[in-house]
Amino acid sequence: MFRFEDPIYLYLLIVIPLLAIVRFMGIRSRKRKLKKFGDIHLLKELMPDVSRWRPEIKFWLLIVSLSLLIIALARPQMGTKISNEKRIGIETIIAMDISNSMLAQDVAPCRLDRSKMLVENLVEHFTDDKIGLIVFAGDAFVQLPITSDYVSAKMFLGSINPSLITTQGTDIATAINLAMHSFTQQEGIGKAIIIITDGENHEGGAVEAAEAARKAGFRIYVLGVGSTKGSPIPVPGTSDYMTDNTGNTVMSALNEEMCREVAQAGGGAFIHVENNSAAQDQLDSELDKLAKKETETTIYSDYDEQFMAFAILAILLLVIEVCILDIKNPMMKHLSLFKRKKYGLILLALCLSSLSVNAQNDRSLIRHGNKEFRAGNYANAEVDYRKALEKNPKNSQALFNLGNTLFAQRKDSAAIQNYENATNIETNPKRKAMAYHNIGVVCQNHKMYGEAIEAYKNALRLNPHDDQTRYNLELCKRQKQKQDQQNKENQKQQNKDDKNKDKNKDKKENQKKDKDQQQQKEKDKDQPQNKPKMSKENAEQLLNAAMQQEKATQQKMKEAQRQQGRRRLEKNW
Repeated sequence: MFRFEDPIYLYLLIVIPLLAIVRFMGIRSRKRKLKKFGDIHLLKELMPDVSRWRPEIKFWLLIVSLSLLIIALARPQMGTKISNEKRIGIETIIAMDISNSMLAQDVAPCRLDRSKMLVENLVEHFTDDKIGLIVFAGDAFVQLPITSDYVSAKMFLGSINPSLITTQGTDIATAINLAMHSFTQQEGIGKAIIIITDGENHEGGAVEAAEAARKAGFRIYVLGVGSTKGSPIPVPGTSDYMTDNTGNTVMSALNEEMCREVAQAGGGAFIHVENNSAAQDQLDSELDKLAKKETETTIYSDYDEQFMAFAILAILLLVIEVCILDIKNPMMKHLSLFKRKKYGLILLALCLSSLSVNAQNDRSLIRHGNKEFRAGNYANAEVDYRKALEKNPKNSQALFNLGNTLFAQRKDSAAIQNYENATNIETNPKRKAMAYHNIGVVCQNHKMYGEAIEAYKNALRLNPHDDQTRYNLELCKRQKQKQDQQNKENQKQQNKDDKNKDKNKDKKENQKKDKDQQQQKEKDKDQPQNKPKMSKENAEQLLNAAMQQEKATQQKMKEAQRQQGRRRLEKNW
């Protein structure tokens, strides 16, 4: 990309055509004056040392020099400037959850946007540290390889949304494993993995992955976003909320207990993110505790100054203009026409070569990068390949070689990305097969046998005679079978353990129930019997009293009936 830093100076180029017009008018005036002295041809014979073309050449050399100086004054810039700087800091990989549950709005404006704001503030606080970005849901991939380019980090951060990953879930274990392989290989420097998630739909294995990361020298900090009470998940572009299979609204809540377990296993800390800056301050305090070490960082500035080439060329043309005389050089009379043309071509070649001093094409950069790669200077080779891609983004060879350089530096995720880009552009079947083969090697090293098998198959379709690829394919198939068998055994053992747990639970419940029944029986036995015993004489007395009471009742009823009859007779009369 080419631009001018101060384009306002380019308005001075208007002077160039004005000077050309003045020159043309001067030539015509000169010819009119010469005609007053006599015939033009006769005058030429009287002035044999006067040259017709030398003044023209000198004028146009001055015009071109002036134009180049004006362009240099406007500060032309092209490509990128790459420099190495030494910094003292830490390395941080941020793994951000982008599952649909991160759209919940229990923190303002929503969980995902709140996480972006937190990361952006974290980047602004960084000065000499390196940062990388990983996004995950049911799967994970590197969004930004670890770098000191904070501008790119913010740019990639703004493009994050749940649509980047179609597989839903929250596979924290995969994100941790990917982050562990995304750091540089430098030792003695503090390396932190910051996981930003709500902990929903946990896939399992996160605690074990966190323990492995802690043993490898990493520190894991978990930032829990959201509330434990739960919140509905809005559907993007509508006013509705997500529902489950039964039509009920899905409520997403922060799994705080799981987040704490992962942070504790990773030797870091759990931080609850709310609608305040407390989480930011706590995170900055935790990262300040990590060990800092001097590192050499490759800095990519946006543009590189190119005015030097224009200035040098302008000075060269001015020197040539001074060396050319207005009259014919007597020494040139002894040179033949062929030699004059020869020297003129040599001078033209020198001028053109000065133009190409700073004009390296992508092929020359690739050749220089290959030399650096063979010498083991992988960082320098990476710089050359990236510069070649800036000049020609569709150069598959530069992409493939850049992937090899990143693989040599153990930047595996970035290497796979460049290999895949090379396969999309490359038309040569053998070179394309080599890219697929290298993808398989990277996946095989990470025990991702399924992906490795697929890559090796693609390589063999393009190059069936590659014995190395065929051998690696068979080896991965065997390893995949062992892995599947181990997973089945682990699943069986897990199911067996679950059954044993259920049996033990039922047994404990039955024992508790029996114990409760036994305790109830013992309570019934312990209760006192307060029923008094009645003698035979008392029973007879009660019976006689009841009989007497019954007779009195019947007598009263008969008297009542007679009284009712008399009232009816009196009424009828």
